[in-house]
Amino acid sequence: MKPHLEFGLLSHEEEAKQLAAILNQCFAFTNTERYFHRLGLENFRVVREGSRIVGGLGIYQMGQWFGGKSVAMAGLAGVGVPPEQRGTGVAFELLSQTLQELHKREVPISALYPATQRLYRKVGYEQGGNACIYEIQTNSIGLSDRTLPIQPATPINPEIFSDIYCQSAIKINGYLDRHQSIWSGIIQPREFWEGIIPLREQEVIYAYLVGAQSQPEGYIIFYQNSQESKFGILDWVALTTAAAKRLWTFVADHRSQIQTATWRGSVVHPLLLFLPEQTAKVKNSSIWMLRIIDVVKALSVRGYAAGVEAELHLAVQDDLLTGNNGNFILRVSGGSGEVTRGGRGDLRLNIRGLSPLYTGLYTAHQLQFSGFLEATEKALASATQIFASSVPWMADLF
Repeated sequence: MKPHLEFGLLSHEEEAKQLAAILNQCFAFTNTERYFHRLGLENFRVVREGSRIVGGLGIYQMGQWFGGKSVAMAGLAGVGVPPEQRGTGVAFELLSQTLQELHKREVPISALYPATQRLYRKVGYEQGGNACIYEIQTNSIGLSDRTLPIQPATPINPEIFSDIYCQSAIKINGYLDRHQSIWSGIIQPREFWEGIIPLREQEVIYAYLVGAQSQPEGYIIFYQNSQESKFGILDWVALTTAAAKRLWTFVADHRSQIQTATWRGSVVHPLLLFLPEQTAKVKNSSIWMLRIIDVVKALSVRGYAAGVEAELHLAVQDDLLTGNNGNFILRVSGGSGEVTRGGRGDLRLNIRGLSPLYTGLYTAHQLQFSGFLEATEKALASATQIFASSVPWMADLF
């Protein structure tokens, strides 16, 4: 017999303790109180069976950059269901009700890192972009360019780096318009990620700015472990060619004590072009997923290439959020999109197929080949022109 489930917010301290116990078991969190505090209890959703919490998740209210514009995005994290409740429909109920709520609030998109694709595909998520962890031997970097000055940044706080970060992020499809807790996870990772990032007590977080203090051209935030000969880059940005060369030189200058450096990047990462040889290796690769929650708003508020003048007639099917069903006309001009209902439906796809098209992870032709859409040749050409971009990726975990 299917259990009766009730969806809602955390209503009292005892429920917060129940959810904490579930997240501790699912993700080995050791300090959920700090996690709740950073995200805010009002941003957690749960399902109850009677008086007992049987599943929950957290929502990051932030943005994600597409086409040079920040699109409001709900990042789902900590989706936890105890093992005895798995396979009973709890996770589906939790996710579908959360998405219904977000749709009513007109949130355009949602993203997450999946533990399993099957579950999230059932509620309309599909692959949206990549995230990799790279490793390089410091003695193989081979750059020695100290044209720009580099100096320590103290105290280490987001205000020092956020403007530099945004100047870079606006150009990268998939990058986060960061929530405050994402910044906290960079500058205080030991407190934020607990055992996920293997920092030892003796490992100090360092930060440096590149270029003139009045107008820095980049930064790097990192930790180092000389005993294990490791250098972990938590975040770095180069706004100019000179800054990129200086940052690589800075990392290489640790080679007498540090053997390897790691950082988060993309499968196609522009910083790799500065290396004389292909010595950087992908240590780990993952795919994050995206869900279009409001078709009209998602297509209207993202940016597009300034020179594109095109029109695309879409037919969308969404079994969960039925307000997204129907035909739409997307008109793109001057870097912006306008969406109206109606049209011929020349490109037909379900809501999942719209996600990788929207982010630019796959082209319309590739999605047609994979069975995610059907379209006329003219519609395929228009979609290719409208959504052409560099490979979407994300430098953050959440």
